[in-house]
Amino acid sequence: MADLQAIVDEIHDKLTPRLGEGKVADYIPQLAHIDPRKFGMAVIDVDGQVFKAGDADVPFSIQSISKVFTLTLALGKHGETTWNRVGREPSGSAFNSIVQLEHEEGKPRNPFINAGAIAVSDLVLAGHTPREAIGEIVRFVRYLADDETIAIDPDVAKSEQATGYRNFALANFMRSFGKLTHPVEHVLGVYFHHCALAMTCTQLARSGLFLAASGRNPLTGHTVVSRQRARRINALMLTCGHYDGSGDFAYRVGLPGKSGVGGGILAVAPGKASVAVWSPGLNHNGNSLLGSLALEMLAMRTGWSVFGQ
Repeated sequence: MADLQAIVDEIHDKLTPRLGEGKVADYIPQLAHIDPRKFGMAVIDVDGQVFKAGDADVPFSIQSISKVFTLTLALGKHGETTWNRVGREPSGSAFNSIVQLEHEEGKPRNPFINAGAIAVSDLVLAGHTPREAIGEIVRFVRYLADDETIAIDPDVAKSEQATGYRNFALANFMRSFGKLTHPVEHVLGVYFHHCALAMTCTQLARSGLFLAASGRNPLTGHTVVSRQRARRINALMLTCGHYDGSGDFAYRVGLPGKSGVGGGILAVAPGKASVAVWSPGLNHNGNSLLGSLALEMLAMRTGWSVFGQ
């Protein structure tokens, strides 16, 4: 395999002429102001070596990528009973769809669509005030990244709270089926705030490294989750991490991944590396257009696809 830094530089150079492609997520007003020509990429291997290019150290709103971390927390608190509240199947629907919820009596298909992440936020909230739960999530991500500077962007959180009508509808619908145990306002307060976490590609890649290293953070030596749990979280990222574009991402890239409408994607090459890309322009599925292309190019050049070279 060629030098990883050379591969990352090559990907950056090849995509530079296409900067600005895709549509920024303007339905969250604060995200509408992001420069669509931004592009960053960071690869951190399981030995801790860092390879990056472009805007890899510019913070951005990770949005739904945070759902990987809240799911990990919920599983730590509730174990396998987590799956009584949320399923493990791909949705085949848009990330904020309400259609399946009615048919399936308020139980979301998986923890990575909005309804599923709201259910997970309810689980993380157990025994806490919203402020305490939000603090726990921030501390956990700082622990994973070994970086105390990571914080929530209050303007993004406020923007989501002011315009998240669809998420209020999803949460109230789930509450009507008895699938949420806390007040909707409290659950959504936690949800909106963890989606408003701001991180750089480098920080994000570092946070996902435990999933590339069988549940252990190789940079700190800490065991975050068991080997089996890391494998299962990766499986869910592969099958459900890109909403109704998950199958296409698996076909083209072949790596577990989780996208966010802020334009970021966290991808995991088990046993090899953790990768974060950021480009704000989204495709029609709500996933980063250039970020997806960058990961496809990386998988092809490294042979890291979980399906073989």
